[in-house]
Amino acid sequence: MSRHELYENIPFTAVFGLQKKERSMTVAVSSYAADLDMLEADQISMATSQKHLSAKELAMRHSQASLMLMDELELDKVMVTTPLIFAVLVATVGQFLVGYNIGVMNAPEKVVFPGHTTGEWSIAVAAFCFGGPFGAYFAGTLAETRGRRGALLICTWTFLLGGLIQTTAPNMLAIIISRLIIGLASGISTVIVPIYLGELAPPTLRGTLGTMTQFAMVVGILMADLIAFPFATLEKWRMLFSVNLMMAFLQLLCAPWLLESPRWLLSKKPGSRKARYIIKKLRGLRYDHEVDTEVDHFLGAVNVQNVNDYDDEIGNENRNTDMKTIGFMDMLMDEKVRLLVVSSFVLQAVQQLSGINAVFYYSTSFFDGVIANPMIGTTLVGAVNVLATYAALLLMDSFGRRTLILWSCGGMLISCIVIVLSLMGKFSNITALVAVNTYVMFFEIGLGPIPWLIVAEMFDAKYVATAMSASSQINWLFNFFVGLTFPYMDKYLGAFSFLPFAAVLLFGFLFALIWLPETQGTTPEELQAALVTKNSSTVYHNMSFVGDVIGGGEHEQTTLGDEWRNAMDEFVKQEEEEINSGTYNFGFKPIDKIEESAGGTFMGWK
Repeated sequence: MSRHELYENIPFTAVFGLQKKERSMTVAVSSYAADLDMLEADQISMATSQKHLSAKELAMRHSQASLMLMDELELDKVMVTTPLIFAVLVATVGQFLVGYNIGVMNAPEKVVFPGHTTGEWSIAVAAFCFGGPFGAYFAGTLAETRGRRGALLICTWTFLLGGLIQTTAPNMLAIIISRLIIGLASGISTVIVPIYLGELAPPTLRGTLGTMTQFAMVVGILMADLIAFPFATLEKWRMLFSVNLMMAFLQLLCAPWLLESPRWLLSKKPGSRKARYIIKKLRGLRYDHEVDTEVDHFLGAVNVQNVNDYDDEIGNENRNTDMKTIGFMDMLMDEKVRLLVVSSFVLQAVQQLSGINAVFYYSTSFFDGVIANPMIGTTLVGAVNVLATYAALLLMDSFGRRTLILWSCGGMLISCIVIVLSLMGKFSNITALVAVNTYVMFFEIGLGPIPWLIVAEMFDAKYVATAMSASSQINWLFNFFVGLTFPYMDKYLGAFSFLPFAAVLLFGFLFALIWLPETQGTTPEELQAALVTKNSSTVYHNMSFVGDVIGGGEHEQTTLGDEWRNAMDEFVKQEEEEINSGTYNFGFKPIDKIEESAGGTFMGWK
């Protein structure tokens, strides 16, 4: 039951900071299974010798079983295969481009078609955010109809098209259109990449891969700042925009390493041979029975997490309403999750209305007159953003989500006040630069990752897809609003341009203090209690993990370890017989007709 529970309870999405839930779930599952093993051993002892095991014997058995299971579950973290690594690296290029396009318009404002109006430039910046929600909206449909790999390739081609138009743009209108197209691709990427990586990776690696996607994005912002130094000039600004073109082309060249999601293949056809072949490559498995076990975990998780009408695919005529996609209104009507829904939406709004993207979009113009070289200030902000992301990863293991949100809103609020006072002349310009960097740092430890993490961590797995989609729409909407309006705020409010952001942060702090619930069910004890309740009516047989033989005579019971050794001995004996008879398959025989009912071929086999 161990890996089976992890697959069912950890959502199929790679989210930054999910490692804590993964570790807690691993501890809970292993401890719960060890409890079952200890209970069965005690019952066998009572049946055979008419006496219970001593407290010391029970404790020793529980400890041994728990450690064995922990080792099994942690094995996923070290069994990282080459196909998985390549697929992850190629997929995360999309998130790098999202970050790059957040920061690329920051430095070249004065050199791209000089003479443009404030309105034209703000529309060009905000067009990225206008395309984002449309991309996020259609991403789900693309992922279900074309597959995760197909949706990623469509995303890459969209980046390529946007980059080509932007690089060769003859005027500001073409820049605006290219930003809209690139925003569309970015919206697709922010939805598809976490899902794709989450469905490729075992449960204990999804948080780690979520961290990679977050780092790819913030590194993309920093690279846009660094590349601007040589290329943000009247003659070379097109080179800044050509990075989209080059990175998208590189991703297309590496597309053969993008494997299709086995979860998607199995949701379409549970008997898919292609899915089994991909699972074998991704997990580094050798034997068919290992692949079948992994397939069972996937199918069980698809069934529980209710991403789509799975019953239709497997021919179950007695469809249960719980197996249908959970809609947004269903979530709002459900009293158990209503507060979580409102909390996630409020946090998404506060995240963007805090003004963080005003910094990433316009910090160069903001620093103009504050420091001698505004691009140095912008690059420093980008570097602090990367370092703060790493700090956030460490803090998430030690503090509650609500606590970090309070620290984040409070720290950003104070930073905003210091920025305003500095621009009013109460403090030095260097103080303003420091305050902007502390503002970004406090954002990354709370308001940056937690609004997304809270969806994956606080909702039941069946709600995650819907909640993530709705949260994404709200995030892009307010991102567009900030990108469009900040140049006018800066122009007309001057030194007070950060005061509206301070007001939003004050509201966010009060909301978190009064209404935001702390993440529930993430400690091992709470998760184990939930497992006990969930499986209270289930009877597990042959749960013995350790020891040799308990009892004797007609009641003799063989442990799981002995059964496994006997099975392996029999398997080795069978292999030796096949080798001696010349019928053993050493791996040189090709897999023929790996083909899906939807048509097409796989790796050249027809």
